[in-house]
Amino acid sequence: MCGISGEIRFDGRPASAEVVATMSGCLAARGPDGDGLWASGPIALGHRRLAIIDLSSRGAQPMVDSELGLIVVFNGCIYNYPELRKALEGKGYRFFSASDTEVLLKAYHHWGERFVDHLIGMFALCIVELDTNRVVLARDRLGIKPMYLAEKPGSLRFASTLPALVAAGDVDGTVDPVALHHYLTFHAVVPAPRTILRGVTKLPPATVLTIEPDGRRRQIEYWRPDAAPAEGAPSDPVEWREAVAAALRLAVRRRLVADVPVGVLLSGGLDSSLIVALLSEAGQENLSTFSIGFESAGGEEGDEFRWSDVVASRYGTDHHQIRVPTPDVLSAVPATVAAMSEPMVSHDVVAFYLLSQEVARHVKVVQSGQGADEVFAGYHWYQSLADAGPDAVDHYASVFFDRTHDEVRDVVNPEHFVDDDVSRAFVTDHFGRPGPTTALDRALRLDTHVMLVEDPVKRVDNTTMAWGLEARVPFLDHELVELATACPTDLLLAQGGKGILKDLARQVLPAELIDRPKGYFPVPPLVHLSGDSVGLLRDALLSRAATDRGLFRPPTVRHLLDHPDELTTLRYNKLWELGLLELWLQTNGIG
Repeated sequence: MCGISGEIRFDGRPASAEVVATMSGCLAARGPDGDGLWASGPIALGHRRLAIIDLSSRGAQPMVDSELGLIVVFNGCIYNYPELRKALEGKGYRFFSASDTEVLLKAYHHWGERFVDHLIGMFALCIVELDTNRVVLARDRLGIKPMYLAEKPGSLRFASTLPALVAAGDVDGTVDPVALHHYLTFHAVVPAPRTILRGVTKLPPATVLTIEPDGRRRQIEYWRPDAAPAEGAPSDPVEWREAVAAALRLAVRRRLVADVPVGVLLSGGLDSSLIVALLSEAGQENLSTFSIGFESAGGEEGDEFRWSDVVASRYGTDHHQIRVPTPDVLSAVPATVAAMSEPMVSHDVVAFYLLSQEVARHVKVVQSGQGADEVFAGYHWYQSLADAGPDAVDHYASVFFDRTHDEVRDVVNPEHFVDDDVSRAFVTDHFGRPGPTTALDRALRLDTHVMLVEDPVKRVDNTTMAWGLEARVPFLDHELVELATACPTDLLLAQGGKGILKDLARQVLPAELIDRPKGYFPVPPLVHLSGDSVGLLRDALLSRAATDRGLFRPPTVRHLLDHPDELTTLRYNKLWELGLLELWLQTNGIG
């Protein structure tokens, strides 16, 4: 796990090592164990290293293979690299390191652009052919690892975070009105390739972008799960449960590959508890687990320790409870905002940031339960979508959107408002793509490939990497996702959602943990705003920078400051949504 950056020029000028060094410096937290810089002619590459596999200097990056004429910078982990290495050695390739990074170089040389088809893992990478200066950028299937792009005439820059590109300069920092509409509608989700800024895009998941020396490019989407069961798929509920159980066990085992210990973020919910159970079943001993809790507010409980304690006790883990008083939550907001690659309004971003800070003192790698709800239909709105007919988009909007188009108009000043309902159009277009035939399957596809990538996955990456901690998400193993996509919906929706996972859990977890009402990562002080938290947002929204930017209508801002407890359909705080965006823009000097 690392931070990568680079500049590619097409105008005959040399790439700037200084610019790349600036971007790399912004990524230092993602890679505290080492740094590297390489520049030659029109290309410069930077790398910050978090040493997880092959801790020696032979695993350092940028990694050059002089024999093959290739160089790579890579962020992520290839879980099947031992198998790929063995296969490539059988093809005559010789290795000089024990790293998964070097496997990428050999795999690209052997299979070309389709080498990504052979990778199981999370990755964002750049490979350069030294003799031709052809550049290949690629991102993993579920977008677990980020890659941001900033293009100007004659050049392209990339980095693991958006703020690194901003710090390098010469980026259009104006807010994109379409992205702003998405932000206010999808609780801060801005679908790729857009970001909140006009001058920065992001490489979509499951994408390979090949760039020729003259700037010509070719982009392919190399993976999309098929909703139809493949030939040989399970034929009855028992076979489906056995198949999912086997795939999840494999996914958890795969994510143990490391030359350092691996812990678990244990919220006390079904998903993370199931990971702990399966790791114990696989023979892991003295497993480190970590839970976080906050003070209650607004009648909402701030921790789920009673549930995580049950799991930790049952499996004898080395468990760490982290209790955070409300003043510490508020004092962590500025640093958490600074760690965000894009503004994220989920209240648990601060929780993950504080949790990661503590966890990084004990381990360098953790497994997390992120993604299970989107992949296995765990959220409450999926139940009603199962019966939605031709009004599927209307129904999805009613249970998921923070605001209607007219409500966005009431929030945004006219010069930043788009006349068309672009967020609804996005959902309509996505629902209309070939593949799934039911409203539920379409919603699951949208949530897995867009909402999941741009909210919980990004949240975990940003907050863990801010402390040099690698997070692995077994529920986003692409083979497990393919299986879940083809799974009959009645097995997913059973028992109030995630029925097929609950059946698996009943073999290894207490029934009271499985059957309790679904919980969320609670951070009451950021849901029920008062006192200092309102003051923080007031200062941001009424600042000179916010006034000059003029994103939001003053009457709406004043109303929310006077009524700071107004929540959206999915219980996001409306004032927090507006104030967080301004805080993020100001933190990054944008405006």
